[in-house]
Amino acid sequence: MAQVKHTNRLIESTSPYLLQHAHNPVDWRPWGEEALELARREDKPIFLSIGYSSCHWCHVMERESFEDDETARVLNEHFVPIKVDREERPDLDEIYMAAVQLIAGGGGWPLNVFLTPDLKPFYGGTYFPPEDRLGKPGFRRLLATVVNAYRTRRDKVEKGGNEVIAAIRRATTLPPANGAQLWPRPIEAAMRDLRGTFDAEWGGFSDAPKFPHATILRLLLAHHQRTGDPDALRMATVTLDRMARGGFYDQLGGGFHRYSVDRRWVVPHFEKMLYDNALLAATYIEAYQLTGRPLYGRVARETLDYLLRELAADDGGFCSAQDADTDGEEGRYYVWRPDEVEMVLGADDGDRFCRYYDVTKDGHVDGRSVLNVPVPPDEFAARFDMTAPVWEWRLERLREAVLKARSQRKAPAVDTKRLADWNGLAVSALARGYEVLGDERYRQAAEGAARFILTRMVGEEGLLHVYAAGRSHTPAYLDDYAYLLAGLVDLYEATLDPAWVREARAVADQMIARFWDKAGGGFYQTPEGLEDLVTRIKRGYDGALPNSAGVAARALQVLAQLTGRRDFFGRAETTLKVFHREMERAPTQAASLLLALDFYLGPVLEIVVVGREDALDTRGLLEAVRRRFLPRRVVAWIDPKSPQAAEYAETIPLVRDRPMADGQALAYVCENSTCRMPAASVPELEKLLPVR
Repeated sequence: MAQVKHTNRLIESTSPYLLQHAHNPVDWRPWGEEALELARREDKPIFLSIGYSSCHWCHVMERESFEDDETARVLNEHFVPIKVDREERPDLDEIYMAAVQLIAGGGGWPLNVFLTPDLKPFYGGTYFPPEDRLGKPGFRRLLATVVNAYRTRRDKVEKGGNEVIAAIRRATTLPPANGAQLWPRPIEAAMRDLRGTFDAEWGGFSDAPKFPHATILRLLLAHHQRTGDPDALRMATVTLDRMARGGFYDQLGGGFHRYSVDRRWVVPHFEKMLYDNALLAATYIEAYQLTGRPLYGRVARETLDYLLRELAADDGGFCSAQDADTDGEEGRYYVWRPDEVEMVLGADDGDRFCRYYDVTKDGHVDGRSVLNVPVPPDEFAARFDMTAPVWEWRLERLREAVLKARSQRKAPAVDTKRLADWNGLAVSALARGYEVLGDERYRQAAEGAARFILTRMVGEEGLLHVYAAGRSHTPAYLDDYAYLLAGLVDLYEATLDPAWVREARAVADQMIARFWDKAGGGFYQTPEGLEDLVTRIKRGYDGALPNSAGVAARALQVLAQLTGRRDFFGRAETTLKVFHREMERAPTQAASLLLALDFYLGPVLEIVVVGREDALDTRGLLEAVRRRFLPRRVVAWIDPKSPQAAEYAETIPLVRDRPMADGQALAYVCENSTCRMPAASVPELEKLLPVR
């Protein structure tokens, strides 16, 4: 075993990312009062480096610079070096990412920022090579430049930091909601913008790199369901098809990588994130409901199965991510040479497998190929005089064999920490998976993750953001509350267990108490009292994650319908009005708010099924609702003969005064406070539901 030469203060951390740096010669400190006080006392600039455990370029910069003794000497002598896991402190990441975008014109990870002792950012960037390269200054030269500027041009450094913070505050200070109009115009503007950026051949809304933008795809599906707009459906399905056939999707093991570095979705950035896979699984489920295409159902199942197989922890929560690298080589676990495939399958089957999955001698990454599907299966099967079902049956056997061989390789490391917000997204995806795909495992996993958050990730002040190394810490952010709230609402509609409505109601009340702006309306991203933040942000735009204000606004509307709490609806309406300017100015960047606006604009269907639990007629009516893609609906159920019926109706007033008909199940469908004659059969119910 190699002898450890250095150990710094990160050794006491619970974050896998911080622990990766605990033996660097850099005298790293975790973010906290001790490090901040040191910077003030010694009047040294702070070098703040933010990343995450599965980040490839974070690993590269560590090897090149943070493990280098001379670079460490400069950092230790002239700076207070602080390491932050962006997943543990998303508030710091958001503020200083905004700063770097203002300073350098772009952002990403690793995020490296130079701060004054009073936490004002005066310079920063992302990856810096050790020497001048790639149009970037060498890190060692940059450190010398920053030290000189801090010593000799302190007034300009301070002025620059103040200007950056002032710009961030201006960008995130929103006028009150008074007089704001809520209308479909931002959604229509988003559709126009998306048509202008859509890649009609390969899908997506950029050239390269390409990100999945799950919330935009969900907005397209919802807009098509409302209007019948064929362009919205085409943009969504072309993108979903291309992503599912690309190397961006793990063709063997299921699940999606972080993003594609090329236009054709072939070569990904190989880390797998819990949040990406939860969001994309939910998107494919909705596309499956809308179109009935088997591909979408299969991809959703395989993605949820990936979560259960690779990221599920024994205690009920879900781990955060799977690394891009294996032994310092990005993607090595996933890529293949033709001879490696033939060793598993033999010459004939191996050749056919390689042809189908584009495994070639030249490859895509250092002579190895990322499995992708250039030709649809029916077209490929026809080349070999097979029907598509026969080829797909044979292909499944070949995939199983190659996946088994891949499992013998050293797998990428898993970041085992649990995050309340990302687990909330997983609850939503798994609940929707159970509701639509009917797999009981998904229900059990969704309920297990929800219970884990509600029991293991709480403290005296409420929810906590992080669970790692057997303990929870860090007060929760708006993302945690909003995503959990949405997950609990989805879990109720999937299981129809009123306990989840009671939990959702409590989470909503806590979220409002901690994050609501009593003066201007809308939600802040952080609770009051975090003294180590230079500003408190309201955010209207989506980033790598959906905007939590938008997620909260939609979930509160559903909860208001179920519980009769008009104050929940009022908070949602005010939130949309507070952010109306963001929706108007950059609608495609505010897709989460637009989804909440879409629900607000309605019409919202209230569907209440009344019938005996597990009776065939009750189940048939519920299944008819679950098969249909209805993005603006609220579903409830009650068994009026149950001993718990009164308690159920107390929790969910929506089900009150809905009798059965001589013991027969009925479905009540109401729209805009107008109810139709209840349906006593599936055909009758289907006539009351929208066609699309």
